[in-house]
Amino acid sequence: MNDSPTSPGRYAWTVVALLFPVALLNYLDRQMIASMKVSVMGDIKDIGSEENWGHMLASFKWVYAIFSPIGGYIADRFSRKLTICGSLFVWSLITWLTGHVSSFQELYWARTAMGISEAFYIPAALALITDFHTGGTRSRAVGVHQMGIYCGVMVGGFAGFVADAPDLGWRFMFDFTGLAGILYALPLLLLLRDAPRRIDATTALGKPTIAQAAGELLTNRNFILLVLYFTLPALAAWVVRDWMPAILQKAFNISQGKAGVSAALYWQASALLAAVFGGWLADRWMRRSARGRIYVSAIGMMLIVPAMYGVGNAPGLNSFALAIASLVVFGIGWGFFDCNNMPILSQITRPELRATGYGIMNFVSMMCGGVADWGFGAMTDRGVPLNAIFGVFSLVCVVSLGIVLLIRPRQTEG
Repeated sequence: MNDSPTSPGRYAWTVVALLFPVALLNYLDRQMIASMKVSVMGDIKDIGSEENWGHMLASFKWVYAIFSPIGGYIADRFSRKLTICGSLFVWSLITWLTGHVSSFQELYWARTAMGISEAFYIPAALALITDFHTGGTRSRAVGVHQMGIYCGVMVGGFAGFVADAPDLGWRFMFDFTGLAGILYALPLLLLLRDAPRRIDATTALGKPTIAQAAGELLTNRNFILLVLYFTLPALAAWVVRDWMPAILQKAFNISQGKAGVSAALYWQASALLAAVFGGWLADRWMRRSARGRIYVSAIGMMLIVPAMYGVGNAPGLNSFALAIASLVVFGIGWGFFDCNNMPILSQITRPELRATGYGIMNFVSMMCGGVADWGFGAMTDRGVPLNAIFGVFSLVCVVSLGIVLLIRPRQTEG
C-alpha cells in the first residue's frame, strides 16, 4: 500500500505527553466510585438499592452519550485545544463538588453533570493526536494516550483502600483528584496548541455544518459498521469496569480494597501493555496492508470472547484464579481493540469529521452502556445467573468480530 512510515515532529509526541495525565484523570474521576461503592452506599443511606446505584451509573453514561457528538462537533468546528482544556476544568470542579454531596439526589445530579463535562474530552483529544500523528505512528500514539486511561482505572481501583482508611474516606478521593485537575488545566491551556490544517483534496470541502457532518457520516457504510463494532464490546466493558469490584467482593468474600484492586489492576495493566504492542503491530502491519489496523483489532476481539465466558463462570466454580486470568485475557484483547478505533476512523473519514465521528461513536456506545449498567443492576436484584449474562456478552463479541472484517478502509491515510 502507499503508506510509508513517517517520523512526526517532536511536538507531536509532546501532545501525547500533555494529554496522558488528562486521560488518567478522565477515567480516575469516573472509575473510583465503583471501587468505593460500599463506603458511598454506607454513608449515603438513601441510595437504597443496587438498581438505584445502576441508575446513577447509567445516567452518567446517557448524558455523556448525548453530549459526545456535540463536543466532537465543537472540536472539529472551532478548537480542539479549548475543548480539551474547558472540559478538564469543568469536570474537575464537579469532581470536587461530588465529595461534598449528602444525598442520593445530589450524588445523582453531580455524576450526571460530570458526564456532560467529560463528554467533550475524548473525541477532541483523539482527533488532536491523529492530526499530529499520521501514517506510521498513529496507532502507537493513540495507544500511549489510552495507557493514561488504563492507569486512571488502575489508580481508581486503589480508591477502595482510601475509602476504608479512617483518616481519609471516600470524600477525600473526590477532593484530591478534583483539585489536581483544576490546577493542571491552566498549564495545559498554555502549552497545548491546535495542529495546523493540512492542505489536501478534502480541504476544499471546508468545515461542515452540523447537518453536513451528520449527513456525510451517517451515509458512510464503513462508519456505520465501525459504530456497531465500537458499541457491542463496550456493553461488556462497562459492566466489567463498573460492577466487577462488587462482583468479586460478593463472590469471593474479600475486602472492598482487595476487590477494587483485583477488578482494575490486572486487566488494565494487561490492556496498557497490549495497547502499546497492538499499536506498534498495527503500524507495522499497515506497511503491508490497508487493513492492518482492522486485523490487529480483530485479534483483540477474538481474545475477548473466551475472556467473557471465563469471567462469568469463575464465581460459580469458586475460582478466583480463573476470574483474574480471564480479566487478564480480556485486558489484552481490549488493548488491541482500543488503540485502533480512532486510527480506523481516520481511514474512513476526513480530518474535519473525526472528532464529530468519534463523538457519535461515543453517543451510541455510552447510551447502550448505560442500559447495560442499569440492566445489570436490575438483573442482579432479580437473581439472573452471572454466567448467563456474560455468556450473552461472549456471543455479542463474536458478532462484533464479523462486523469489523466488513469495514473497507481507504488505501492511504491522511
